[in-house]
Amino acid sequence: MTASAGQGAAWAPEAWITKTQSFPPGVNGALVGLSFAAKDNIDVAGVPTTAACPAFAYTPSAHAAVVQKLLDAGAQLLGKTNLDQFACGLNGTRSPYGAVPNAINPAYISGGSSSGSAYVVATGQADFALGTDTAGSGRVPAGLNNIVGLKPSRGLISARGVVPAAQSVDCVSIFARTVATAARVLEAAMGYDPLDPYSRKLAMAESALPAKFRFGVPSSLVFYGDAPAQGAFEEAVERMKALGGTPVAIDYAPLAEAAGLLYESALVAERYTAVRDFFDAHENEVIEPVRSIIGAGRQYSAADLYAAQTKLRALGQQAAAMWQDIDVLLLPTAPTHYTLQAMQRDPVTLNRHLGAYTNFVNLLDYAALSVPSSLRPDGLPFGITLVGLAGSDWQLAELGQRYHHAAGLPQGALNEALPAPQALPGIRPAATVKVAVVGAHLSGMPLNSQLTARGATLVATTHTAPDYRFYALPGTAPPKPGLLRVAANEGARIALEIWEMPVQHYGSFVALVPAPLGIGTLALEDGSSVQGFVCEAHALQGAKDITHLGGWRAYIESLKSAAPS
Repeated sequence: MTASAGQGAAWAPEAWITKTQSFPPGVNGALVGLSFAAKDNIDVAGVPTTAACPAFAYTPSAHAAVVQKLLDAGAQLLGKTNLDQFACGLNGTRSPYGAVPNAINPAYISGGSSSGSAYVVATGQADFALGTDTAGSGRVPAGLNNIVGLKPSRGLISARGVVPAAQSVDCVSIFARTVATAARVLEAAMGYDPLDPYSRKLAMAESALPAKFRFGVPSSLVFYGDAPAQGAFEEAVERMKALGGTPVAIDYAPLAEAAGLLYESALVAERYTAVRDFFDAHENEVIEPVRSIIGAGRQYSAADLYAAQTKLRALGQQAAAMWQDIDVLLLPTAPTHYTLQAMQRDPVTLNRHLGAYTNFVNLLDYAALSVPSSLRPDGLPFGITLVGLAGSDWQLAELGQRYHHAAGLPQGALNEALPAPQALPGIRPAATVKVAVVGAHLSGMPLNSQLTARGATLVATTHTAPDYRFYALPGTAPPKPGLLRVAANEGARIALEIWEMPVQHYGSFVALVPAPLGIGTLALEDGSSVQGFVCEAHALQGAKDITHLGGWRAYIESLKSAAPS
């Protein structure tokens, strides 16, 4: 471990974390056994906060609110990590302490501004790390280093004790090698803080997305000529479809225009405001291009700011329309990956490219989760980001965990398989109802789609109690059976399937059941009961009794064998 950045030491290439003293875990708590690091714009008592600018450094007497909460939860703090100066950049090269390399291929960038935090997690030096995210700094480094980057809803985690970048949209973010670890950390870190002017109480969605969901994909995507990245995203779309998603094309134009306002309008004045006193007195101590970006905030008037805010609101209204058609938005975390040399040759243009799919998220008040998606043919990581409305953090985590495990990737830069998926905090099991089917709704039969389209899943194959007669109803299309309960010992066991569906869809399913069929209570062979298909007795006059065949599949097979060859 290197000496503290606040003491002016250089960063060793093998360890992008500084450790100056031990911060042991609490006696107990939800995070006991986990170690973490904090980005060096987050206060740790007794350790200099530099924001990667030695002239700016100060030594706080208290931990940032989020650090204190994590220590109270039992996590062990290891130290501070390097970053793009004043959290201004998405590439990880803008620091006087050195550029942070990519954890997979050191010739490439780590992404920023939370570069060191992503690196120490990807290389296994810490179980998780804190970053910050204003324009994508908690997501781009995750996508480029094969780890998880959780960018919570604005105000969900207190930013008290964090050097601001653009305070109204700043978020403390979480890096981890698994979604489950990131979610555990979020649960411990979140909470309303009346001393943070932008903290807020949020209603959190507590149910997972439906089994059949709709995900937005921009109708036009740019990868800046990076064919492997484009191919990796196409693969990601197919994986989302396999998880139950239906892609929906969305107009990305209002999101892209909103993203542009962050640096190309009066909104950039908030970056200048964040460090104005220091910047006005020590402008030459700030490195380029950070100096030019922050200094640009001086040129705008209050009227310019109101105009930019109004424009942002108008774009937000346009973007809101897409949520009527989708449950979640799928994006590349970064559209391409650059070498350190390329980034240093053209630091502004290439940095802008990295934020093509991140800059709008905080401006429009969305939650986001970056998860590893694939290792490209050239070995570089590719990540996708799930974006949802404010308060959808747990939903994104649930879908993100399923996606991450479906990708089957190793953890970060380690040769270690993912652990088994874990139950996630904040997600309550969806209310469901079980229904027994005996005929055309059986798996593989003509009406089975009425179940699967409602997110129903097959949970058991069994039989009724031996108290039922079974009939083939005449004149039905597709052919349907009728099940009638009779006196004990006058019937037989009839084969059935039990399906479980979200209760919210049960009413629409029952509405499809035509007379003389209905839903009643069926007695099962094990003595239990379940709701299922029954038939009115009067409709069985003239129906063919097929009880002896024991089920609908056997009856259908009997028709096939009886048909002339």
